[in-house]
Amino acid sequence: MLIGVGNDIVDIDRIRAVLDRQGERFIQRILRPGERAYCERRHDFAAALARHYALKEAAVKALGTGFRHGVGWRDVGLARPEPGGVFSKPRLTFEGGALVRLNAMLREGEEMVGDWSMSDEPPYATAYVVLFATAVGTETGPRAHSVAPSSP
Repeated sequence: MLIGVGNDIVDIDRIRAVLDRQGERFIQRILRPGERAYCERRHDFAAALARHYALKEAAVKALGTGFRHGVGWRDVGLARPEPGGVFSKPRLTFEGGALVRLNAMLREGEEMVGDWSMSDEPPYATAYVVLFATAVGTETGPRAHSVAPSSP
């Protein structure tokens, strides 16, 4: 059953301007440590940050909360596989208020499954998130692992 869909588009130059003004404070507010490390390895840090910013916006829209009701920027993120490991798509992860909301949306015997995409074509970055509930254990393959709590 479809639970939520969210999309977002952001101007990369706007993110670059915020970075110039707020610097570290803005980075700390938006990115988890693993996301920051990934963005720092990209040739354009601001564009990578803008993609993550759009993904987080799209995810909270899919949750139906936005960044309120206890849901913060770092409550939604991407968990990438360890370098050198088996390739798999990064998982969309939820913790804190986002995980509380996610669990409240499910009925007994259901789990959240979803998918996401993010991209950029300067000067814009965009992201799309789809969340749906399915009976526990019925989804197999990479999509079954695309939504997960950050912590066990």
